[in-house]
Amino acid sequence: MRVVAVVKNMAMPVKVARLCRLAGQTVPSLSVTNRWAVSLPARRCYISTSTGNNLQFKLDEQTAHSSLDLFKKDTGVIYRMLGLDPSHVPHNPERFRDWAVVFGDEKISSGRHYFEVTVKKSQEFRVGVAEELMSREDCVGTSGSSWVFGYAQRKWFAMTSNKIIPVTLVGKPDRIGILLDYEAGFLGLVDVKNPTIIHTFRAQFKTPLCPAFGLWDGELLTHSGLEEPEGLK
Repeated sequence: MRVVAVVKNMAMPVKVARLCRLAGQTVPSLSVTNRWAVSLPARRCYISTSTGNNLQFKLDEQTAHSSLDLFKKDTGVIYRMLGLDPSHVPHNPERFRDWAVVFGDEKISSGRHYFEVTVKKSQEFRVGVAEELMSREDCVGTSGSSWVFGYAQRKWFAMTSNKIIPVTLVGKPDRIGILLDYEAGFLGLVDVKNPTIIHTFRAQFKTPLCPAFGLWDGELLTHSGLEEPEGLK
């Protein structure tokens, strides 16, 4: 089933290069205009294994690509250019073998949830959610089973189904928020310093989701178990 996701804050046509890198290779740039909506499969958000109202998760090492190292009790991830020799990484069908991606360890199937991410020395990353059973041969954002907000070449964008929409956001903040409402089919990028929703995806979520992260330099530190800022809709 295909669902149309309506996205806010569409800007002028833009090209975003290096959207995903496969073993050091570059995926060709994609040209995007502001005259379309993104079509994608849908999902929603809440941890089925949690007994509280606030989403709490750590990063799941079993899904982490060999170029990614987890730290701070598996709440942070750092990109290593060379990474580990894939032959030294335990074989696991849940692991991303080609893309520098890692999932959170909670499965989300209902509710409204909020988490934040601190960005350190990174000029290329993606943050959002993806279906638990998303193909490990895909990168987050390139498939219709993932919805992410990304930053590359000093530009923000929203991405799903390998389609990109520019996001109007001045500069690169040190910390961003992600708001997910599973039942409402809503995923938003939040300005943490002045709590407002900058950009949104609209979709229908049908299967469990996981927090999802792509990283090609620097570090990301996740912050979960947080209350949603007041005034967000």
